[in-house]
Amino acid sequence: MAELQRILGIDPGSRKAGFGLIESGRYHPSYLLSGVIRVEKLSGAERLKTIFESVCQIIDQYQPQVMAIEKVFVYKNPNSAIKLGQARGVILCAAALKEIPIMEYTPTQIKSTIVGQGHASKDQVQFMVQNLLKLTESPQEDAADALAAALCHDRYLTLGIDPEKISKGSKF
Repeated sequence: MAELQRILGIDPGSRKAGFGLIESGRYHPSYLLSGVIRVEKLSGAERLKTIFESVCQIIDQYQPQVMAIEKVFVYKNPNSAIKLGQARGVILCAAALKEIPIMEYTPTQIKSTIVGQGHASKDQVQFMVQNLLKLTESPQEDAADALAAALCHDRYLTLGIDPEKISKGSKF
């Protein structure tokens, strides 16, 4: 049996950032926790500080071996893209500071791995995450997206696919 590994999934956001932690290495991944870092009511710099400190605290408390994070996709609104990039930056910095390896997946990779369709809806992702992790209720949208990122990484590991090659555009 494979060694157990904790995977921290992150759905970055400038107003809300989802997180989800699973344990991998069994026949089925198991759910540990999930939630949302809410920073809507804070100013720009305070939002980034709170996201950074919250991610550091989650890493310190739960000791994940790897972080799976959703890659940025192009927004129509440049300001939204900049704010999301800043939030991703502090999340990546927190993982780097704590020496946690970072695996990045596009939204399409995550959705196609979890739902079977790269353009799946948020409801479909929530439904599949709930079923795959055998949860009694559906996780909140951002938490479900974070758990989906963690489950995507788990699936790649289970299938023996090198996620680094995938994230560089190779086909498997």
